[in-house]
Amino acid sequence: MRKTFLAASLAAAFLGTVTGVQAQGLPPGPKVTVSAVTQVAPTVPQYTRVDVPIMRDEAVKKSGGRVEFNLKSWPEMNVQGPEVIRLVRSGQVDLGATPLTTVSGDVPILDGMDLAGLNPDIEQARKVAAALLPVANKELERLGVKLIATYPFPAQVFFCRKPIAGLADLKGLKIRTNGPAAADLVNYLGGQPTSIAFGEVYTALERGTVDCGITGTGSGNGVKWYEVTTHLYTLATAWSTSGYFVNLAWWNKLDPQVRAFIESTLMQVQDAQWKLGAEVTQDGIDCNIGNAAGCKIHNLVKTKPMTQVKASDADKAKLREALSNAVLPSWVKRCGAKCGETYNQIVAPISGVKFGG
Repeated sequence: MRKTFLAASLAAAFLGTVTGVQAQGLPPGPKVTVSAVTQVAPTVPQYTRVDVPIMRDEAVKKSGGRVEFNLKSWPEMNVQGPEVIRLVRSGQVDLGATPLTTVSGDVPILDGMDLAGLNPDIEQARKVAAALLPVANKELERLGVKLIATYPFPAQVFFCRKPIAGLADLKGLKIRTNGPAAADLVNYLGGQPTSIAFGEVYTALERGTVDCGITGTGSGNGVKWYEVTTHLYTLATAWSTSGYFVNLAWWNKLDPQVRAFIESTLMQVQDAQWKLGAEVTQDGIDCNIGNAAGCKIHNLVKTKPMTQVKASDADKAKLREALSNAVLPSWVKRCGAKCGETYNQIVAPISGVKFGG
């Protein structure tokens, strides 16, 4: 009995200490307001379920009022992805979040985190992103920015307006792709990659300008692609890996304790976003196919639910073949020989696919 009481007392004391540390937050000092622009819309779960509660609501309390995030989504700032990184580089905002592909024109190694066919599951996608982060930051520092944390969107899959049973059926189809690696994949499979702005894809699918479009399971649901497509082919081609970037000059001038607090906040955001990535992937599938029991986040399709087509083992092997034979070589051609060496040194041990091997 005495041992139990002692253990309970020690536990209470420990919890009291931890709570005290958390309540204390940062020592007194000048207030820091972090201007931040993240996410493509204020309604996406990455914003409503992660950025808003952790950055906007919790950080100011945990820091004792010293750190406040002035958080906005892209539309609220009237910007698109490429402009977000320009705002960060110029110092107009302190922090911005955007898909890595929007910066890969300047830093091609970033595409190496999320090549089409590279990461069959979200766990591997996170491992690859973490492994390449230090290398990417050496390049990004030349631009005056630093990548602090990464996060995914739902699995990038095929929404098609005609029946398909697998990769072989994509031959000859016009497919909206969301980057050069996806275009390389579609080319290899005999399809016709088409570049169309995300906001214009619905109309293109409706009119038959394209036969399929690649996007996240939940992302496509959010913009109602299920109204103009019938088949959801759920082979994960990529994860639209994205990142939170900071202006390096601003970051380096911060009080070290404040910088550590902000970094800790972004690590919390990173963990929550990767967890959400897995949840919204399955939720997007369930909502699109009309499975009410599994649809908790996106829009449940009640009228004309989509037909889910699952990937066969043969198609998964074909995707890996495409990565090795087409996607990797094309990326190294764009990125340079050094990228191939970096990939083989850092990523190949994780992916099991070697460049030139």
